[in-house]
Amino acid sequence: MKKRRLQDVLRFIGLSIFLIVAIFPLVWIFLTSIKPATEVYTFPVKYLPSKPTLEAYRYLFSFARFNVYFKNSFIVATTSAVLSTLFSIVAGYILTREQFRLRTFLILLLFFVQMLPTYLIMIPQFTMFSKLKLTNTLTSVIIIYTGFGSAFGTIMARAFLKNLPRTIEEAAMIDGCNRLQVLFKIVIPLLLPGVGSIFSFCFVNSWNEVFTAVLFLHTDRKMTVPVALYSFVSKAGIQWNVMAAGIVMALLPTIVVFMLAQKYIVEGLTQGAIKA
Repeated sequence: MKKRRLQDVLRFIGLSIFLIVAIFPLVWIFLTSIKPATEVYTFPVKYLPSKPTLEAYRYLFSFARFNVYFKNSFIVATTSAVLSTLFSIVAGYILTREQFRLRTFLILLLFFVQMLPTYLIMIPQFTMFSKLKLTNTLTSVIIIYTGFGSAFGTIMARAFLKNLPRTIEEAAMIDGCNRLQVLFKIVIPLLLPGVGSIFSFCFVNSWNEVFTAVLFLHTDRKMTVPVALYSFVSKAGIQWNVMAAGIVMALLPTIVVFMLAQKYIVEGLTQGAIKA
């Protein structure tokens, strides 16, 4: 009994330390965002602001046009996540249910794409989009994010589809459904945890991506949130309180997505882990 109680106490202490370490950066960023500019650089460090202010947030939306960056990020992340999820489910379904030549090669190719460093394909990508006159457009980053998201999402979709009994689909086809009807009326509704997981990961990856966005979006009107945050770093210094306010605002959509899809993500990852 004593041994079990000791284990519970140690577990509680360990989880408490982990929680503090995990939350501390977020709390620190929030406190920095509500500090007056003069207190951000003081030494010794002031952990709590003497007079909390929303000046950094006001600057963010009044002068830095953060609402425009936010809207651009939302369009890019949502569109690419929806397209990636759709393509992933269709591609994953074909690769799981159909037998054809080059099937194994295509699956290996999807894994190989995940290992490619982003900067390795930047030059050919940029050259191609320049010739298509698509640089400095949201369309260019949506296409790129959809491509990367679909490759990763297809691997996830295959893992989820392996757990789905074929007998359900066969019964639907006997009742008169064709392949597309089986996919959209039977498979996708039964695969909602997997769909939620794929959408969440694609959305968060697209929302947080910086390297591609910095390269392709270079005017103020087209910037996404990560590019805008990067622009706060200048030769004159870094506006830490404004950047902290921007990070807080940038975190909100990802937190909302994970809160809404939490059930599906946990369920989906558990299903995928069984046969992945």
